[in-house]
Amino acid sequence: MKRDERQQAIMDLLVAQGEVELDRLAMHFDVSKMTIHRDLDELESAGLLRKVRGGATIQSGNQFESDYRFRERQGAEVKSSIAEAALDLIEPGMTVMINDGSMAAVLGQKTVAKRPLTVITNNAAVIDILRGEVGITMIALGGVYSAKFNAYLGKVTEDALAGLRADLAFISSPAVSGLEVFHMDDSVMRAKRAMMAQATTRCLLVNHTRFGQAALHRLAALSEFEHIITDRSPGPEACAALSQEGIVLTISNTQETDI
Repeated sequence: MKRDERQQAIMDLLVAQGEVELDRLAMHFDVSKMTIHRDLDELESAGLLRKVRGGATIQSGNQFESDYRFRERQGAEVKSSIAEAALDLIEPGMTVMINDGSMAAVLGQKTVAKRPLTVITNNAAVIDILRGEVGITMIALGGVYSAKFNAYLGKVTEDALAGLRADLAFISSPAVSGLEVFHMDDSVMRAKRAMMAQATTRCLLVNHTRFGQAALHRLAALSEFEHIITDRSPGPEACAALSQEGIVLTISNTQETDI
């Protein structure tokens, strides 16, 4: 097997399993551990995985978020469930902002059911999905393209957002700790903050597994969002903290729950 084919196979295993062990990879591909080390080094340098003791993972870390190409292939049912709940907040004629991320891309695809709409986004997947749709006015934000996040980021993006206004902004996050929301990447965090600043109403979209996790950059307090949508109730510790502050979660496919 050629190196590129082996590295793609390693990526496929990571999508399926979340993490891999070096020893098992060496046996699976019938190559030396040093060869696998080099493969993992190259994939880590490309931002596709995070090396850990004895192997590698695509699970988020304090300063690491997996590549969009991984994330778009994971958790389709959860993303669809959260997106359906978010769709209930949209009314025809609104102007909505949709941020980067694979969950947001699923929401972008579903917004055609609410047209006519104006959609403002830096998410390349949403741009590709909606740019030819009748009844959707697309405002595509420019900036520096990031393949890792499949989004446009940086000063150009932030300056463009400063001149726009939306009824509703959908913001996704890979980490919620206590009563605060975090992100690993500074440029992504700034684009999200810029969207929040220009929206009348803000909605946080977050997988329940991301509660109890922190990241390098503080994005916002949970209290800055009028709506918080997740797929399942988070653990007891997170529920207790939210309940103490009177923060309401919308649990997709069930009901809005005060926890």
